[in-house]
Parts: sequence; structure tokens; C-alpha cells
Amino acid sequence: QLQLVESGGGLVQPGGSLRLSCVVSGSLFSIYAWSWYRQAPGKQRELVASITSGGTTNYGDSVKGRFTISRDNAKNTLYLQMNNLKPEDTAVYYCKRNLSPTWGQGTQVTVSS
Repeated sequence: QLQLVESGGGLVQPGGSLRLSCVVSGSLFSIYAWSWYRQAPGKQRELVASITSGGTTNYGDSVKGRFTISRDNAKNTLYLQMNNLKPEDTAVYYCKRNLSPTWGQGTQVTVSS
């Protein structure tokens, strides 16, 4: 059974950085593509970044140049390095295996002075 545990969120000032982690269990990790999504209050969940099994990455326009998605297949872990954070990045962040309906509990990121 696929389980996703996100961590690393918190309160950070504008311009700051955070690194999110998603530990995956119950699934092969290396052969799948994975993504980070986020959902802000009152808004729909949106795709932030994705990474294929071969390491090809894709980013939403609002985070390009500031966020970096990566994966460690040996640790079954997905990462999201977030730099130059803005108040509009405030949301609950989730990781997800592409084409799977399973979501983790998410991790809250709040960007505020």
C-alpha cells in the first residue's frame, strides 16, 4: 500500500528558503514519475513541479527559477528545494506518484513577515 509522508514545512520570511521531503513506502520508487502539488486556502490544488524516472523536471510558471525538485532513489525520497519564497507560496504542499490517486497528509508552508 502506497504511503507518502511529507515534511519540512514551516513558517519562513519572504525571501527565505525551505526544503521539503517526501518519504515513500509501499511502492517501487525509482521507476515512477513523481510530483509536488500545493493548495492554498480557497484555491484549487495546483501542480508545482514534477520529475520523471529519468530525472527530467518540469515546473509551474510561478515557481520556475526558484524551486528545484529532485529525487533520491536509494532513499525512496522526493525533495523540493524552495528558494526566494513569496507570500503567495503559502499553501499545503503534497507529493504524489503520477497516475496514482493516493495523497499524503501534506506539509504546511507559510511565508510571512
